[in-house]
Amino acid sequence: MQNFTEIERIDPIRRGSNERIKDYKEIYELFKTNDAATQAERCVQCGDPYCHNKCPLHNYIPFWLKSIANIDKELAFKLSNETNPFPEITGRICPHDRLCEGACTLNQDGFGAVTIGAIETFISENGFKHGLKPNFPGVSSNKKIAIIGSGPAGMSVATYLLRAGVGVDMYEKASRPGGLLTYGIPNFKLNKKVVERRYEWLQEAGLNLHLNKEVGKDITFAEIARDCDGIFIGIGAQKPRLANIKNEDAEGTMLALDFLVNIQKKLFGEEYDKRYDVRDKNVVVIGGGDTAMDCVRTAIREGAKSAKCLYRRDRANMPGSKKEIKNAYDEGAIFVFNVTPEEVVVNSEGKVIAIEMKKTKLGEKDSSGRQKVEVLKGSNFRVEADVIIFSLGFEPETPSFLAENGIEVNKWGGIIVDKNYETSKKGIYSGGDCYRGADLVVRAANDGKEAAHNIIKSLGL
Repeated sequence: MQNFTEIERIDPIRRGSNERIKDYKEIYELFKTNDAATQAERCVQCGDPYCHNKCPLHNYIPFWLKSIANIDKELAFKLSNETNPFPEITGRICPHDRLCEGACTLNQDGFGAVTIGAIETFISENGFKHGLKPNFPGVSSNKKIAIIGSGPAGMSVATYLLRAGVGVDMYEKASRPGGLLTYGIPNFKLNKKVVERRYEWLQEAGLNLHLNKEVGKDITFAEIARDCDGIFIGIGAQKPRLANIKNEDAEGTMLALDFLVNIQKKLFGEEYDKRYDVRDKNVVVIGGGDTAMDCVRTAIREGAKSAKCLYRRDRANMPGSKKEIKNAYDEGAIFVFNVTPEEVVVNSEGKVIAIEMKKTKLGEKDSSGRQKVEVLKGSNFRVEADVIIFSLGFEPETPSFLAENGIEVNKWGGIIVDKNYETSKKGIYSGGDCYRGADLVVRAANDGKEAAHNIIKSLGL
């Protein structure tokens, strides 16, 4: 260990951009054993590891790095899976530069962080390849918990409940489980077989998965409550924030999640809305987060004539992961910074032909320490577009069954929970984006883990 002065940081090999834009295969190759071990040897084994503290799941990062450096693959696998319900997923999609790798001591000292995310993915995938699987004891309790929603928070709750031998019934309104992992994150970042594999193991462990079951429509909340000893609500946050500009609902405008979901349905061979086909069209994406990067990169793969990302701040202040922004650049995305939308321009038939923009500059810092965006007067200009995709973030939805069952929400629709993740209704828990707003998968996973531990305690197990 601590060979950081002799060994440079290396990232996994990426497929060439000219090749990868032709398909939806994952763009990163897995580390080989020697690469993973060598990169793990760079870890300085801090006494108070910042990477562990910065990780929302508080993964045992230095411990499994040491194990993989010593080629103890089985121990590394067990350590990685102990604190994380799906490390092969977080290893692929976490913004490591903002979390564990960003906090790595070597990153602070200028040596380049340990390649934590890639090693995390290697540990699981190599383990699976050699027959290792997450360990579940089988359902041994007469207690049963219902989970509404199969996204990251719901999957995490199910994992830890099943580990404790508690029965789980999960209700998902879509035809496939996984929530945004399945329909919201493109295949080039997360192969859907990875999500399907986890759900196959959960079902083998005793999960009863009910697909095409929307609570409040296909089944009532009361029906679910009658047959269980507690409920966890993990319905995410899919209500889009709007730009509130003229013609934002014109023909040719789209919302980010609608676009991504329909393209994923198309790739699955499912019925989808043909309005989301963007081949040979000039596509403009408004926004600067990871979802905006997903949209612009998907548009390129769908054969768009051009794909531009327009963002109101500069590149340094983009909220998305640095590697996703770089990947978008490499794949041909065009970026225009310090601009804000003013109006969608339409023709006489009401179809999008352009978007009117204004230039911006960054001004004084606000209470959070982030610079405010100031719009420059008289700076209007137009960007031609056939399709405009708005990616301005998401807020929690508030299905009617919440209020009908005394489950309180805050002013922006987030479900209110206490320190135990219990809602205002005893025995009903919640976590993930429907509680905290649109956030990271890894935070939803930790909410699910903590909620599960509290549920298990409340059951007296």
